Amino acid sequence: MNEFTVDFPLILLCLVFGSGLLWLLDSLFLAPGRKRIASALQAQYPRWSVEGSPDAGSYQSRVAEKAREPVLVEYARSFFPVLLVVFVLRSFLVEPFQIPSSSMVPTLEVGDYILVNKYTYGIRLPVIRTKVLALNNPQRGDVVVFFPPHMNDTYFIKRVVGLPGDTVEYRNKQIFVNGEWVEREPAAEQFAQSSHNITGRESLGESEHLMQVDTRRPSSDFSVVVRPGHYFMMGDNRDNSSDSRVWGQVSEKDIVGKAFAIWMHWDTLVSLPSFSRVGAIE
Repeated sequence: MNEFTVDFPLILLCLVFGSGLLWLLDSLFLAPGRKRIASALQAQYPRWSVEGSPDAGSYQSRVAEKAREPVLVEYARSFFPVLLVVFVLRSFLVEPFQIPSSSMVPTLEVGDYILVNKYTYGIRLPVIRTKVLALNNPQRGDVVVFFPPHMNDTYFIKRVVGLPGDTVEYRNKQIFVNGEWVEREPAAEQFAQSSHNITGRESLGESEHLMQVDTRRPSSDFSVVVRPGHYFMMGDNRDNSSDSRVWGQVSEKDIVGKAFAIWMHWDTLVSLPSFSRVGAIE
């Protein structure tokens, strides 16, 4: 598959819940028992606890051993606050993603690491995706991460082309929204053995962004009305993108957030990270 497939929120939720529960159970049931044993030793051998006595060192070691928490609990206590902070940040504020496919070229390239605003369209509970606070709605031209209808457990990233109620048409590789042509100015041209890519600067809503088409591929023309509560998504690499033209419209409840910045580019593990593409996503 060419998009994000790992359910990080669920994994992180399990780690937070597991470490927190382990720490809580130890604090309630096991830690008091260890303290009682240590207190009993102090009461049984009071003179050994006096500093400077011959057996003080051995005694203190025994008390410390009885009072010491298990290694697993120690790890849980140490990692729980960190995991909780990361979980809150990723679930409600900003989440990082890595671009695995070329469907958004030239805006996003394979290996780009991006940041997604999780609260701009409203606050949702992680994993179950229930919205608890409504804020803004996606706008034409926004680059969004979402769960598509055909793979509802997999993250996809595309650009919003049609809003609820819009009529979206695609004729001869040109987009029309509600009968109006989405303006596009040529920006570059690239010939290859099996392709002829034309890059253009497109104006969609408030967004001006780069996109590309391959003139050697046939135009898959269509006309569709966007259903209430749904959005029509398309990749900027128009002839190399599996999007709403293939698997249909995206429900509002399946939108994760708005992609707003590239913070790093890293092709492979054997290459060095690059920061030459750092910047806002158009």
